[in-house]
Amino acid sequence: MTSDTLIILATYNEMPNLPDLLDTIFETVPDVDVLVVDDNSPDGTGRWAEEKSRTESRLHVLCRPGKLGLGTAVLDAFDYAMKNGYQYLIQLDADFSHPVAVIPELRAAVRDSLPEMPVDVAIGSRYVRGGGTEGWSIQRKIMSRGINTVARLVLGLKTCDNSGSFRCYRVSKLRELDLSLVRSRGYSFFEEILYRLRKKGTTFLEIPILFTDRTRGDSKINKAESLRSLWTLLTLRFHR
Repeated sequence: MTSDTLIILATYNEMPNLPDLLDTIFETVPDVDVLVVDDNSPDGTGRWAEEKSRTESRLHVLCRPGKLGLGTAVLDAFDYAMKNGYQYLIQLDADFSHPVAVIPELRAAVRDSLPEMPVDVAIGSRYVRGGGTEGWSIQRKIMSRGINTVARLVLGLKTCDNSGSFRCYRVSKLRELDLSLVRSRGYSFFEEILYRLRKKGTTFLEIPILFTDRTRGDSKINKAESLRSLWTLLTLRFHR
């Protein structure tokens, strides 16, 4: 390992996006490593990534046997980052929804923060001044706002965007967690991990981003997944 930063991409049928996304990431932040965690994509995303990694030393691939859930993919990536000595871990979606150009700002917010005013997690936020979404239906906006409101009320989170996955974590803070206690397997993972980090005294900073809806490939989130996320948040409240 030569980089202190690992970018993780959890993929399932992302061949329309992954090749161009990797090129954009390496052009924007050439000093990072990238880990693709693929859930045996039928469209060959994992196979392509493995082949690409043979000629691109900054690319690493973890192929899993099937669709095991986004939360478990991120947990596997956390484990990889800790075992391989990375200091910063950045996650973003693999469909160009998150602005790659903001990656340096997210990392700098954590890496360059002062010891007396540390930032442990920088969140690319749709819901602070300057942030927003583009290409969303009214229904999706209401659903997202509702989940974030529930997360704040039920879990006591102070951050505005708790369901987004565009973040930079200080890996040393992740080491303080008992990740075996994480209950979420789907999209509620992102609220749960902030909740568990908050209990460890983690400091957060939200950086405004414009989230752009994917133009290639199919979205993985739906109404059923949103309802499962809400139920998981409520069960976390019960176990607090």
